[in-house]
Amino acid sequence: MSVARPTRQKLSILALSLSLSLGLAMSPAAMAQPQEQKQALAPPANATEAKLRELYNTEWDWRQKEFAREKIDGRWQSAAHMPSVTAQTWQRRGEYWADVLKQLDAIPAAQLSREEKINEAVFRTTVEGLHNDAVWKTYEAPFNSDTFFWAGLNPRQPYQSEADWRRFIGRLNDIPRYFGENIANMDAGLSRGWSVPRSSVEGRDNTIVPYTKTDAENPYLATFDRIPSSIPEPVRSQLREEGRKAVLENVVPAYANLLTFMRGQYLVRARTTTGASDLPNGRAFYKTQIREFVTRDMTAKQVHDIGLAEVARINAEMREVMARSGFKGSFPEFLQFLRTDPQFYAKTPKELLSYTAWISKKVDGELKNVVGTLPRYRFTILPVPDEVAPIYTSGRGGLDSCLFNTYDLPSRPLYNLPALVVHECAPGHSFQAALALEAPARPDFRQQTYFSGYGEGWGLYTEWLGTLMGIYETPYDDFGRLTFEMWRAARLVIDTGLHEYGWTRQQAIDYLAANTALAHHDIVTEIDRYIAWPGQATAYYLGYKTMRDLRSEAERELGPKFDQRPFHDTILNLGSVPLPVLESEVRTFVAERKAAARTAAEE
Repeated sequence: MSVARPTRQKLSILALSLSLSLGLAMSPAAMAQPQEQKQALAPPANATEAKLRELYNTEWDWRQKEFAREKIDGRWQSAAHMPSVTAQTWQRRGEYWADVLKQLDAIPAAQLSREEKINEAVFRTTVEGLHNDAVWKTYEAPFNSDTFFWAGLNPRQPYQSEADWRRFIGRLNDIPRYFGENIANMDAGLSRGWSVPRSSVEGRDNTIVPYTKTDAENPYLATFDRIPSSIPEPVRSQLREEGRKAVLENVVPAYANLLTFMRGQYLVRARTTTGASDLPNGRAFYKTQIREFVTRDMTAKQVHDIGLAEVARINAEMREVMARSGFKGSFPEFLQFLRTDPQFYAKTPKELLSYTAWISKKVDGELKNVVGTLPRYRFTILPVPDEVAPIYTSGRGGLDSCLFNTYDLPSRPLYNLPALVVHECAPGHSFQAALALEAPARPDFRQQTYFSGYGEGWGLYTEWLGTLMGIYETPYDDFGRLTFEMWRAARLVIDTGLHEYGWTRQQAIDYLAANTALAHHDIVTEIDRYIAWPGQATAYYLGYKTMRDLRSEAERELGPKFDQRPFHDTILNLGSVPLPVLESEVRTFVAERKAAARTAAEE
């Protein structure tokens, strides 16, 4: 989810604005493929393909400018100002995307090549999500339980050029306007009953507090003390002073005003219900969210029933692993043992981070047996920033870094870390993002498109793949993996339970606690995230199940000729695509391999 990371945000208005914020804190390499790695696209095969390319390239350039990106040295980078987020701007954007979809409908798909059909499907699904969220006015709730428009604006690592620092200062000076527009949108949402539920807002106001300080405890002020010495004097001192002036005169008052609004208005007026069905026309909205995240048409009942069946299957496997561990008590007693025994918990943040780094290097030694193409780009391992750690997930991975939460160490069991590392780092999200960066030539919009069903499905698939890589050394590690698999399967039941079937927050907490060894802190954090972000939780397991089913199909069809490396390359080389496209391309790959095998046998 770097902070996922533009690479880990969903294709909604909320996430698009969030990815803007998060993108500001990432290196230029995270934003676009380096110029020297770019390859030229083949020319369009006919007039229809030319028309499609003109449409998606024009929309992409328009979208970048709309969201405060500008092209610098051939790459899209964050501009020296924040984007407009007024209701009038969003209405105009919605109208634009409606017209784009109309033009797209007029393009005959039969006249497109295989690659352009993929481009068309990716582009259409993206624009449909953006348009739907503009229509639903989700910008009136521009944050969720752990990802906020006011966070992630500060760079994780110092910028290396004067130009980057000056654009950053420009954005800081524009924060008062940007926050003011978001506050106006939130106020409008509260007035019509469209808000983040109160249970997912409480305590989140505390993440604003550090930015209201006027001393070194303010993360922005600390950032300007880290300008690298590679920027010579007197420029370095000038940047520091200009930055401090922007923070003290513009940023601090804007955050203070936001804090007053959140505590005096939002927390008081936010809805006390938890389900999307309680929003205006909420059941119809929830249906669009399942479609957006899963990238296929499914009813809430279909999702719920799959979840119930998978929970039952995984529970049986968990009990087998418990027996293998030698534990003699009941299943609830085993969960309690895992949650409380000191052997399973790090004593210091450094111990936890060191353990994740060791797992990561162990994975490195196995990657050559898993995929055929290894990326050059490398990630680092960092702790989740202190200002968001109390309400943040256990870990998230993106192109530049994997974040692991070292807050409340008694809630961070070590037996969960092997699965978490392969999911977030390699061969999961960081690895996936690096391959996307170095991907074959494709349109710019494909480089930065992210579908949760594909991306999170791959992340969960890699957790299972760890069983073939020898990553889980003890029954407890394997139980941690199964806890994570159960967690995602249970999400199908919980998300639909909350948003379609009227479950209470406590009912959801109890269900996750009864079926996994997750710590109570993590369980509550996760449930509040599902409440605040309807549908997103359904993507993980359904994407994973699609990939597992495709692998089983490929193994049956190819028999002893099956090689997981080209199979995985096929998935990864596609980049993020809707699940129906993934199915079609993998089946084409299998058919081509079968044909090649037959030809070889006949020679």
